[in-house]
Amino acid sequence: MNFDTHVQMGHPVVLSLIVFCSIIELSISAWLTSRFTAYHNFFSLAERDCTRFLLFTSGWTIVFSCLYMFFFFYLPGSILGSVASHIFFLLLTWAFWTAGATSITTALGGELNRNTQNIFAYPVQLNALQGFAWVTEALVTFALLAVVIRGILTIRRGYGMRGLLTA
Repeated sequence: MNFDTHVQMGHPVVLSLIVFCSIIELSISAWLTSRFTAYHNFFSLAERDCTRFLLFTSGWTIVFSCLYMFFFFYLPGSILGSVASHIFFLLLTWAFWTAGATSITTALGGELNRNTQNIFAYPVQLNALQGFAWVTEALVTFALLAVVIRGILTIRRGYGMRGLLTA
């Protein structure tokens, strides 16, 4: 198989995995945000704010990943389906996920620990929030690296960054 076939098969798979993990992250962060808003039982403002930021990041990722799947399949020749557009979207999404995962890890003391029930109100959910944030960040990193490699190959073929992800 050549690289184009891998991109055609891998693009929807990777973006679907990103959307799947983001939906789980959205569910957890929305539940935690509703609990923090209703009962004000967050440990710190950082914990509350990181949860809200991950809620935003999950929504952002779901909406724009679905849009980019649409662009990839139905508008491959447009600027929205280009390598440059994918790199811009994935770089911004990667920055959001890295900031969110790092901030929730810092707010939780840098570890996954179920023995913190006397400190945090929802330790299991917060650990899941942190874990899925790092998993999604890793998936976005993989997608970004694949698109950057594809961009380098597209530039070498003479199409520039406005070139297509597949030939």
